[in-house]
Amino acid sequence: MAQTITLRTAVPSDLSGIDRLLGRSYPRLLAPDYPPSVLVLAVPRFARAQPELLRSGRYYVAEDAQGRILAAGGWSRRNPSGGPVGETTAHVRHVATDPDAVRRGLGRLVMERVMADARAAGIQWLNSLSTRTAVPFYRSLGFRAVHPQELSLGPGIVFPVMRMVADLRA
Repeated sequence: MAQTITLRTAVPSDLSGIDRLLGRSYPRLLAPDYPPSVLVLAVPRFARAQPELLRSGRYYVAEDAQGRILAAGGWSRRNPSGGPVGETTAHVRHVATDPDAVRRGLGRLVMERVMADARAAGIQWLNSLSTRTAVPFYRSLGFRAVHPQELSLGPGIVFPVMRMVADLRA
């Protein structure tokens, strides 16, 4: 029997459900590509839902019929690495899929909504600071790798990512 999935805009009351999703997803899915010493320091720094994203109207969740959030992600004009913000450039934010629900198209469902929404808002370029694990996923969506980068998460805590970009003008 096919599972019913609903894709909707996140609301502030989704905070704890998204926190649970991020807490399930990142440690398990990133483990093959990052050493435990990196994950133990980095994951607690970014595996938390961000209230401003939930209020933005630009963050989405895919949930099952029981209301369990199985995938989430969004976009913002704010550059998460602190760089300049452009009128036609936006940034992918906090994309995750439940590790027990990968390879079912849920991440793609969320990202297709993210990309369509950003395009409709006049965004021409969508940046992502992709984990090593997610590089093939973003490539499958039309993103191209720009360069590796180290994301500073606090004193002595760096997390290797790949800066990727998608051209939404096509």
